[in-house]
Amino acid sequence: MQLRFLGTGTSAGIPVIACSCQTCTSTDQRDKRTRTSATVEFTDPTGVQRVVLIDTSPDLREQALREEINRVDAILFTHNHVDHTFGLDEVRRFNEVMKEPINIYANQHTMDALNRVYQHIFEPHKNIQKSFIASLVPNVIEPNNTFELFGLSVTPITLNHGKLPILGFIFENPNIESDFLPLAYCTDVSNIPDETLELLAPTKTLVLDALRHKPHPTHFTVEQAVGAASQINPSRTYLVHMTHDLLHTSTNADLPNGVALSYDGLIIS
Repeated sequence: MQLRFLGTGTSAGIPVIACSCQTCTSTDQRDKRTRTSATVEFTDPTGVQRVVLIDTSPDLREQALREEINRVDAILFTHNHVDHTFGLDEVRRFNEVMKEPINIYANQHTMDALNRVYQHIFEPHKNIQKSFIASLVPNVIEPNNTFELFGLSVTPITLNHGKLPILGFIFENPNIESDFLPLAYCTDVSNIPDETLELLAPTKTLVLDALRHKPHPTHFTVEQAVGAASQINPSRTYLVHMTHDLLHTSTNADLPNGVALSYDGLIIS
């Protein structure tokens, strides 16, 4: 089992349009950040290779081509914001390749937003003419209600993204012991409720939002993320959803042991 970072940047992406800062003009590929998304890839109990996509960023097509993603078996949504959902139309190609619909999982707030924005997918009978659209099966999920995906245990957890409660995900495989699992994926976080911290206590691998050093009302700073990671105490933490304020090399060098910046294309297992 592995986690692949498809994108690690904030909503503007990096390089930022019309910006000539040190990060946006960097030749280090780790400073090229598409919008945040990831895949959990594993072999199910029947021997089939599975790919679970977390969020559909506006850069999904580019990410899938770059990483040679050939299938998507399920999609998990953290929340409804544009930078996490506006690539949904791209998954129609996976439908065509796999010849089957894709189950999507989101809370009610996000599912309602998806239905509103992607009416042509969810209410195809209203389309004026038949067209090439994604085939999706909606599943509404709630925090703390664990469900199974191809033998993988997935627990949605509550995170606060400013005033908006959103979802993170804890992944476990009850059939194996691993230095990698439990894996917790927590992007777009400004506060972690106490009850969620309790659920995160067994985490071995943590993915955590860290926007920049300057405070922000809806995201952790790097310092806040490091503090939260220290409280959760996983074996390793990878920071995600960064702005162009953070140059990879210098920022990464200042992080404590066990904490590192992620980057597009990074695979951990």
